Amino acid sequence: MATQLASAPALPVSIEDVRTAHARIGDAIVRTPTFISRTLSQMTGATVYLKFENLQFTAAYKERGALNTLLQLSAEARAKGVIAASAGNHAQGLAYHANRLGVPATIVMPRNTPIVKVVQTQGHGATVILEGDTFDAAYAHARTLEAERGFTFVHPFDDPRVIAGQGTVAVEMLADAPDIDTIVVPIGGGGLLSGMATVARAAGREIEVVGVQAELYPSMFNRIKGTELACAGDTLAEGIAVKEPGAITSGMVRALVDDIVLVSERSLEKAVSLLLQIEKTVVEGAGAAGLAALIEHPERFAGRTVGIVLCGGNIDTRLLANVLLRDLARSGRLARLRVRLQDQPGALYNVARIFDQERVNILELSHQRIFTNLPAKGLSLDVECETRDRAHLDRLLAALEVASYDVKLIELA
Repeated sequence: MATQLASAPALPVSIEDVRTAHARIGDAIVRTPTFISRTLSQMTGATVYLKFENLQFTAAYKERGALNTLLQLSAEARAKGVIAASAGNHAQGLAYHANRLGVPATIVMPRNTPIVKVVQTQGHGATVILEGDTFDAAYAHARTLEAERGFTFVHPFDDPRVIAGQGTVAVEMLADAPDIDTIVVPIGGGGLLSGMATVARAAGREIEVVGVQAELYPSMFNRIKGTELACAGDTLAEGIAVKEPGAITSGMVRALVDDIVLVSERSLEKAVSLLLQIEKTVVEGAGAAGLAALIEHPERFAGRTVGIVLCGGNIDTRLLANVLLRDLARSGRLARLRVRLQDQPGALYNVARIFDQERVNILELSHQRIFTNLPAKGLSLDVECETRDRAHLDRLLAALEVASYDVKLIELA
């Protein structure tokens, strides 16, 4: 059904628009590589190709649509300047290429935008205005400034020029890996998915197109499937945490896309960690959504040749560290044990001997005598330790139990 609808003349972006955009922007964006991942293929049961859009200069695919829009502005519009509301990759992509082309750029961000994003955007030559406590407030202010000052508003996703620019990702991916039969694309507002689906439908062969959203923000899922799932929460994939998808993109997704799947926060964390460990590449939560879909829905993609877009790599370093440590904990390589001891000399020494015998490295110790429901002569000892794997951790737990210690593993949710 999607393939038939793809030929309908009502769609605002055609394959010719995308090909023209690719020629237009080609000399000013990075033609990022598409590589097969043999390890991830073995893990997921699919043949996995990765498109490394996190290697763009601003570390995200958003440059493509922003640049395609800028290059189509009239001389008068360029002179007056452009404006956008964004706290993320769209802001940096637009600011970078506007500065390179000599076009004044103004970016309106919510007041609570992390300072690192403000500084990075300013570093690309943009004027940053902090307004409101939410994206909606920043967006409204940007629209007001557009009307007052004659700026051209560059939408992050709901604009045919932006959609065509984002679609150039698929032009390159399918050229580099022509055996791909499924593309899996993160969805925020739907610009990247709409553009890539346009290319897939014009490929002359059957290519399944699957969108991915964080389960905390299933806005496009709701729009297409008629559901009313809540859109709220603190997701790792903040780059696709969009409460209202675009009007243009919704129509294109409905016409061109085969399916939309949702992924959990745990799968997003796992995907970020795997990409760093296996592919030695840093992605943000949104950039890992495609791999998260394969992790969470392996039967959906088993046996397929799948193209995944690593759409962005702008992740806070402290957040990345937390994700990696949490993954180590879930895999059993880091653990926190709570051991009940008697409050007497030698108690700590005796339990530490078992850790030594099992060759487990102790990272941190914490005694608790006051805030506990143990008897007054008892104490609780929390031990953070490092093991080789889950089997090694299980051997330690067994050894402690054989020695008659009351031990509990403190696990992550």
